[in-house]
This record gives sequence, structure tokens and C-alpha cells, in this order.
Amino acid sequence: MTTAAPDKIAMPAHVLRASDLDEDQLGEVLRNAERMKRAPFAFTNALPGRTLVTLFEKPSTRTRVSITAAAHRLGMLPLVLRSDELQLGRGETIEDTARVLSGYCSAIAIRTFEHAKLEQVAAAATVPVINALSDDHHPCQALADLLTLHEHFGRLEGLKLAYVGDATNTAHSLLEMGARAGLNIAIATPEGYGPDPDVVAVARGLAVLHGGSIEVSNDPLHAAWNADAVYTDVWVSMGDEAERDERLHALRDYQVDAHLMSVAHGNAVFLHCLPAHRGQEVIAEVIDGPQSLVFQQAANRLPTAQALIHALVLSSEH
Repeated sequence: MTTAAPDKIAMPAHVLRASDLDEDQLGEVLRNAERMKRAPFAFTNALPGRTLVTLFEKPSTRTRVSITAAAHRLGMLPLVLRSDELQLGRGETIEDTARVLSGYCSAIAIRTFEHAKLEQVAAAATVPVINALSDDHHPCQALADLLTLHEHFGRLEGLKLAYVGDATNTAHSLLEMGARAGLNIAIATPEGYGPDPDVVAVARGLAVLHGGSIEVSNDPLHAAWNADAVYTDVWVSMGDEAERDERLHALRDYQVDAHLMSVAHGNAVFLHCLPAHRGQEVIAEVIDGPQSLVFQQAANRLPTAQALIHALVLSSEH
């Protein structure tokens, strides 16, 4: 099978947060993700002989498998590594590690805790660096979310997305990428669980440029009112286990249930980046019901990762 010819435009050197992709770059990645989803094996000769190094310091299901499979579908060799398998565990600096890996591979994907570590790697690396999740941002998830919405509604501009609960890294990336795509985003969180003000400021600036809007409140029903999509995330993320009881108490009124979904638009869909805890942030009847797109959303992690890796590697080589 011959390799299809996707669109090619200049890409950023790295994608560490959603706002690193401009409007044209975001559009290219989403268009090519659609092509790659329709013809998943049409790109196996796209990047032959290249290697993708993935460094995972956090547990992962969707991100690890989707990025590994995406590299394989592009003809790359994916190498999945842990910090304790590298000289990082014996005191080698992250910058030295980035320089060394750059001599062996065509791109580096990292799933880590501190976002600053990604910035350190990107500053030292000579190949593209992809944020496969940090405590502050999750751009790969937001790409899959936008692809899912576009597949379902046939557009992104003008859709209302309500995000309810704890403003996680996923919420940050949705704010930035959704604003870039012209969405109207209403986010509702308890006091103390809201999005980073700097991220909100970036998102509001992007919304002004692209015809969307950003609203932040503490009222989940107001946020969900007439929404086209209702989104939530776990209440106790990795690293937050010590705050479990406090978080469950603070977020108890932000559960996505039938009543919350009833105030959304009649054809509204439910989204969740997974893993989900039924009975906490969402009830089973919603996540397992006809409005839920969560498994389509999870499946879309693969073609969007494939499109992002393809675009970044080709752009870096030209």
C-alpha cells in the first residue's frame, strides 16, 4: 500500500502545551488524524528507520499504548523507557539525557510530573519533544477531544463545552486548544480547584482571536446550561491520594449526573479522558449511556498521536 500524502506546514519545534500549536498547525494535525483514522495502515512507510523514544515517569494506559502504536503505524521504532532504566537514576542530568537521546532518535515523548522538566528537555534536545502529560498540561488528550467533537458535530466553531469538577491538566489543555478552535468553554469548579489564572489568560486571548469565549465559575448547572458537550475528569489524580477525603468532600456537588446532563443541549454528549470512577465524578448511567463518547474519545488518542508525531518529525527534518 502506498503512503498517502498529508498536508505539510511548518510545525513548532516542540509541543509542550496546547497553545504551542497555532490555528493552521492545529487544523493540519486534526485533518491528518482524520485521514490516518480512515486509513490506519496507509502511512507505514511515512517515517521508516526513525526511532521515537518515550520516557514515562507516571503510569499510563491510553497515552503509552496510543503513542507506541502511532509510532509503529508510521514505520518508526518506538522505545518505551522508565527513568530507573536510564542513567537519570544515577545522577545524570536531564539535559545531558536529552542531548544523548537526540543523537539516537527523531522525537522524544515524555510523561512526567513537573512541567519544568519538559521545558528543560526541550531546551537541550535537538529533536521534537512531545508532552505526553505533565502536572500542568495534556495536549495529546485535547487533540483527541477536538477530533471526537468534530467527528460528532461536523464542526468545532461555536460549540459550547462545559467542563465540571477539578481543573486538571486536561482542563488546561482544553481551555487553550478549545479557545484556539473557536469553542465557547464554560468551566465550573469549587473554590480552590479552579484553573491556573495564567492558563485562563492565555485561553481568553486565544478566544478573542478565534471567535470563542471562556467563562470560569463555581456553578456547574450554569456551566452545563445548553452545552453541546459536558466534560469531567477524576477527582483524585495521581499524586493527590493524600487529599482524597478532602477532595471527595469539596467536589461532591460537581458530579455529572442525569440532572446536570438534562440542562445541557438536547443532543449533548459526555466526554471523559479516563480512567473514570463511576459514582464519583460521573454516574454509571451517564458514562455508560447513549450520550457518552468516551471510548470513541479514547480510540482517537491513536490517530491524533500519529498525526502529531508525523507532522513534528517531518517539519524538523526540513
